[in-house]
Amino acid sequence: METYGKIVLVDDEVMVTKTLSTLLRLEGLKDTIAFNDPLEALEYLKNNTCELIVSDFIMPKMEGIEFLSNAKKLPLQEDTTQILLTGYADKENAIKAINEVGIFKYIEKPWNNDDLILNIKNAIERTNLKRALKDKIIQLKKANDELEEYSKNLEALVQKRSNELYESREKLNAIFTNCADGIVTFKKDYIINSLNQAACELFGIEEKALLNKNFFEIVINEKNKKIENPFKIKEPLFLRDFSIVNYKNNSKIPVEISLAKIANDKDSFVVAVIRDVSYQKENERLRDDFIATLTHDLRTPLLAAISGLDFILKGTLGEISEKQRELIFAMKKSNEDMLGLTNALLEVYRYEAGKIFLCKTRFCVNELIKECAKELEILFKQNNTEIIFDFDSEELMINADKNEIRRVILNLLGNAIKHGGENTKVTIKSEKIGKDVQVSVKDNGTGLSEEDQKKLFKRFSQGTSKKRSCSTGLGLYLSRRIIEAHNGIIWVESELDKGSKFTFNLKNAALEDKVLL
Repeated sequence: METYGKIVLVDDEVMVTKTLSTLLRLEGLKDTIAFNDPLEALEYLKNNTCELIVSDFIMPKMEGIEFLSNAKKLPLQEDTTQILLTGYADKENAIKAINEVGIFKYIEKPWNNDDLILNIKNAIERTNLKRALKDKIIQLKKANDELEEYSKNLEALVQKRSNELYESREKLNAIFTNCADGIVTFKKDYIINSLNQAACELFGIEEKALLNKNFFEIVINEKNKKIENPFKIKEPLFLRDFSIVNYKNNSKIPVEISLAKIANDKDSFVVAVIRDVSYQKENERLRDDFIATLTHDLRTPLLAAISGLDFILKGTLGEISEKQRELIFAMKKSNEDMLGLTNALLEVYRYEAGKIFLCKTRFCVNELIKECAKELEILFKQNNTEIIFDFDSEELMINADKNEIRRVILNLLGNAIKHGGENTKVTIKSEKIGKDVQVSVKDNGTGLSEEDQKKLFKRFSQGTSKKRSCSTGLGLYLSRRIIEAHNGIIWVESELDKGSKFTFNLKNAALEDKVLL
């Protein structure tokens, strides 16, 4: 292994410095500089570092001990290793100098070359190790200082973050405690593990009586709708048509419930926000009662106006001119449209208020379909529309409210004529699927976009966002309420410019074939 380092030789005898320099170069220690004057050597050492200083003991201008002592005091030579060359007579003084000055080695003259080279290499290695150790100590001290500074900053950061978390927790606790809505949390088994004061007041009992109860066993699902598992969906779940029992007042409170899943590293839970909607429900009831009263009271004058105009058109009150007939006929048609709107509003109110009671009877749905088509025959002819019946069997008996199903079929056929255009086909199909009865009305008209399909069965929706028609927007909504009252479903399949297909399915409505008397 090669040894690298600068060596400074100091001896008043030129022969010694030349001989020693030559020896060192031969051994690969080429970075060697020699001085015969110790004073010159000190001047050099003031501005240059080296790994080893080798000095003679006896020199005329300055003894080796003094020279090495002065050299050690120089800032650049604090870690430089020193070797003293001495004769036999100076051995005792050399040992004394080693103890006083801290010289690494003394080598007696004449020296053994191998021994000298070994000591020089060891001395250079010693200097390099000392300096490396010193650098490591400096680096370690710097790292330690940085660590202390980081520790102080970390402590301050932790304290700041702790304060922020404490403030956030206090805010959340304040919101949880003082929120006007009831807040309940539960885990995957739906067992309640916390609730706020507002929730306790809604139920009218203390917190300890509600803890560890199954949440869905203490809220009432008024319409027995299927509820999605809140732990398996990403979006919050909003529940309407629910209520809870206030045990203190022994009263039922209508509520709306929002469910949101909160996930953490260990577990997940659901936060349920329960809102008392008694005030809103009362307002809705008053509004609906007002509409129902208004529409009910409008029917009498409208019927009277239609009957009076009909008398005039029949000539009961005397002959009228053709222009008068046209005007009176238009007035009668407007009043009939108004009566239809009034009746539709009244029917919607009755369904929403739960005041409709189905009168189910046994009848053939195919015969009813044909009767409805006959009733709309004039409209089919006006639009030159072909109607096609596609029945699995002629005698498809069902158990349902005939008048209400008639209303649905008439609405679907009327829409098919209206939106199918002229010279088109309308296909009405009935079939028995297990114990269910399914009826569909298909046209090849303008069709509906996906956006329009989403709101089609809502109140006052007119089937398209592009233009407003003269319809009430209640026909399909009322049809949906009628089908749902029969424990069925209604839906639409449609594409723009390819027509629409409306289908309703009545669950468990199919009966055996018509009984022959």
